[in-house]
Amino acid sequence: MKKLIAAAPRVAALVEYEDRPLKGNEVRIDVEFASPKHGTEVIDFRGMTPFMDEYFDEEWRMFMPRKEGAAPGIVFGEFQLGNMVVGKIVEKGSEVTDYQIGETVCSYGPIMETVIVNGVDNHRLRKMPEGGKWQNAVCYDPAQFALSGIRDANVRAGDYVVVVGLGAIGQIAIQLAKKAGASIVIGIDPIEKRRDIALRNGADFCLDPISTDVGYEVKKLTNKLGADSIIETSGNVAALQASLKGIAYGGIISYVAFTKPFPEGLNLGREAHFNNAKIVFSRAASEPNPDYPRWNRKRIEDTCWDLLMNGYLNCEDIIDPVVSFEECAESYMEFVDHRPELSIKMGIRYTK
Repeated sequence: MKKLIAAAPRVAALVEYEDRPLKGNEVRIDVEFASPKHGTEVIDFRGMTPFMDEYFDEEWRMFMPRKEGAAPGIVFGEFQLGNMVVGKIVEKGSEVTDYQIGETVCSYGPIMETVIVNGVDNHRLRKMPEGGKWQNAVCYDPAQFALSGIRDANVRAGDYVVVVGLGAIGQIAIQLAKKAGASIVIGIDPIEKRRDIALRNGADFCLDPISTDVGYEVKKLTNKLGADSIIETSGNVAALQASLKGIAYGGIISYVAFTKPFPEGLNLGREAHFNNAKIVFSRAASEPNPDYPRWNRKRIEDTCWDLLMNGYLNCEDIIDPVVSFEECAESYMEFVDHRPELSIKMGIRYTK
């Protein structure tokens, strides 16, 4: 059997592994579909993450250097790639009572042929309902960050909303904003295919940031008011500058992207100085949630799973391209790393 790893920075490879025996609390999943994470995982894959030489200290709430001689945060040759898997339970431990052999489930997990997951009191091991789509299931993770971004931006009925970056998180945020009652939803992305998908799934307008002055066009589309809320998922410096130009007075920029260091050029004078904008750094996984105790990560996850499985959200267009497991290493390097403009969220189909 094989699994997908980062053999070196920006080098993906399928390598052989042997399955281990199950513990009493575990289930073994025979994977049928999978998907990688196109955001933070790519930064890890490139060896550019701050976790290489530092760790995030929860007590200090800041990055701190690793002790001399400590292993780096990413060990190439061992680092497994992947985010979500869907498949059938083929074995379960003696302590597992909530799941049965043969059930189709979704879970966090790496891209490999079989995945072992805790099967006791684990709300992230989700049973697939009748008619549930695997494309929606593997969007369980990005949906959480889209929902968090929408909530942190305080999107309300009648609002003017802009979503910058139309990858998986941005595409789901478009749908959530429109279904929340936003009167105008504008998608921003340089890739025409992504703009077309957003228009099919709720966007009223889409703009190409390469050929247009996005901030100015947003003001025109909103009768000079600007956007009440902007969900920024791209991590691009020009996108943030355009957001500061297109935001309404007192509006909120919900910054979802885990960005790289900005180059010179970001100007926090100009419109930023006059628009009284608020930038909120949004992350579904950070606890306590801004709306704690009413909301926490589990409530976000439960809500997203319901919306994905009941058809409220449509992610079939988002999973693109779909490749075979046998070609996933080359496809990961092509579609996720080197040429991300060719994909939105890559899906992997296993042939058994």
